[in-house]
This record gives sequence, C-alpha cells and structure tokens, in this order.
Amino acid sequence: MVFQDRREAGRVLGELVAELPDLKDGLVLGLVRGGVPVAYEVARKCGLPLDILIVRKLGVPGQEELAMGAIASGGCVVVNESIIRSYHVSEKKLEYVIERETQELQRRETLYRGGQSRADIEGQTVVLVDDGLATGASMRAAIRAVKGRVRKVIVAVPVGAKSTCEELALVVDHLVCALVPEPLEAVGMFYRDFEATSDGEVKELITVAMQLRTRKS
Repeated sequence: MVFQDRREAGRVLGELVAELPDLKDGLVLGLVRGGVPVAYEVARKCGLPLDILIVRKLGVPGQEELAMGAIASGGCVVVNESIIRSYHVSEKKLEYVIERETQELQRRETLYRGGQSRADIEGQTVVLVDDGLATGASMRAAIRAVKGRVRKVIVAVPVGAKSTCEELALVVDHLVCALVPEPLEAVGMFYRDFEATSDGEVKELITVAMQLRTRKS
C-alpha cells in the first residue's frame, strides 16, 4: 500500500485510532512539520482537539541527516550516546547544536501559534502523530516531553520500521501503525507525494484547529 499524501495517510490512520478504547479527554498532537497534516485528519476522524508538538532533530556536525538525538517543546532533550561516541561529538559541539535547534524550535512556536497558548495536556490521553517512524529519535523526544504529565500516551503513525515500533510499544500505552514493512528503507517510499510540509500549511491547519477548540470550549 502506498498513500497518496499525508492527508490520505491520516484518514487511514484515523480509522485505526478511532477503534481504540477510552479516548475520553483525548488530544491529538502532530509532530511538526510532517506529522501535522496526518494528525489533522486523525483528529477529525476521532472528534478530538488538535495541537502541535515541535521536535527538532540534533544532527551530527558535518552529517546533519544523522540524528544523535532530538529536542521537543518544553525543553525535553533525548540523545543517542552510542552515536555521540561513534562520531566523537564533544560536549561543546553537542551543546552548540542543542542551543541552535532550541532557537529554531522557539521561532517555530511563535510562528505557528500566533500568540495562542498550548493546549493543556495535564491528565489527558495524548495521541502523538507523525508521518512515519524510521529510527524513532523524534518520537522518543515527544514521548519523553509528555510522559508523566498525561493519563495515557498513544503513538500513531501511517508507516514504521518494525524494530522501532516494537521498541516504542514497550514505553507507551498503545502504538498504532498502519504499515510495518520489513525492512523500511525510507518513509517517503510509502507516499506518492512526500514533499516537505510547509510552514504555511502547518500554520493554516493549527489555526483552524485552534478556532474549533475555542468554539467548543
């Protein structure tokens, strides 16, 4: 199966998430940026409010596509010690990358929210949504950012690597994945349209979601 785009993937995923028991007090959090269009459709299908969680990958200096960790909204930092050792990343370089990505995270918070506050997640069931799981670095940071504050953590993705899904399933209440190919060479292979989600699309979707949330409250 190949999804047309992230919105179609979200509609398929939403059908699966809607079957889960006890979604009362639920809130869908889309990981910025690619997870937001998916999360929008999941939230619509499940009749749940939508908000965003900004996660920034910490790339190895000189090999930025290789994740040595991630940071998430709220100051959560997750690092991969084995990658840091293997690529001889010094503490000073790590701190520099964390500071740089923290600044970008804060810029995006301001851009996307337009002055609106974050949704209150305390004591709620939170559905963390991304467009796919490869290594899972970003999702691990997202889980750590919400765990301990919420009643239940659900991870939902349209496609994910089998080993990553199995690992994350051990630390959350539910993990929903529509496709689990083995091996997973690239998440984008399961989308006909996998163009990068723009800042404008994220802002538009979160603005609509916040307006709906305001009306219901």
